Amino acid sequence: MELSMVLKEFWKELKKAPGTAWVGLAIIVFYVFLAVFAPFLTPYGESEVVGYEFEPWGENFALGTDNLGRDMATRLIYGARNTIGIAFITTALTFMMGSITGFMAATLGGWFDQALSRVVDILMAIPSLIFALLILTITGTSIPALIIVIAVLDSTRVFRLARAVSMNVVVMDYVEVAKLRGEGLWWIMNREVLPNATAPLVAEFGLRFCFVFLFISALSFLGLGIQPPTADWGSMVRDNATLITFGDITPLLPAGAIAMLTVGVNFVVDWFLQLTSGLRDEH
Repeated sequence: MELSMVLKEFWKELKKAPGTAWVGLAIIVFYVFLAVFAPFLTPYGESEVVGYEFEPWGENFALGTDNLGRDMATRLIYGARNTIGIAFITTALTFMMGSITGFMAATLGGWFDQALSRVVDILMAIPSLIFALLILTITGTSIPALIIVIAVLDSTRVFRLARAVSMNVVVMDYVEVAKLRGEGLWWIMNREVLPNATAPLVAEFGLRFCFVFLFISALSFLGLGIQPPTADWGSMVRDNATLITFGDITPLLPAGAIAMLTVGVNFVVDWFLQLTSGLRDEH
């Protein structure tokens, strides 16, 4: 299908979308805009010290300064670029690993399926946050290590979904015909299994992005996520938490940014699930 046809079909469905979907899309577009154009939207550098510690909101600093005297508004905008960008890359790697292994397990079956499923069961039995803290303590807290550790841990959930969906596809007659024709494993997964598993996987991508996004923020809050001086919403909450005792809501701004993006993504995922399930709101 040509790109123009896809866009027309998307616009057709979007015009019938509920208000929550429009709100979710607007939130996502806003955050993407901040992430892409962060250097042009901020008056200062990401790590530039421009004032005293914890200066109040005012003319010079719209949202005050943080614990080191850096502009909070600048840090919030750069936090969108860093947190969302790393979460998206991690989620994409998660799905690449989880969906490919899930499709292979369902298509090949036998000992390969059993061995891979047992490994996944072991990984899922360990609490993800504790496991990530242990691994990152050993490997270090660089961004590549953070991405790989979270992707491996989270790919177990994607594996389960991809395998479950594929199990219903690989028993179909057209898959058996493809095998009899001598088609290879990759051809069957790409041409027969993937098209029938796209809808649930796309919906899961949105939900998994939220979990990864929150997971990275939690690790940063604990000091093992994105490291300073890189701006990150989780670490910004931790660094400025002392202001809450003085009635200052500044530490709640990065927390609110996390919550708003999570709500926006969930609104869009709910709408997509409604489309793919064939359900329509009659009210």
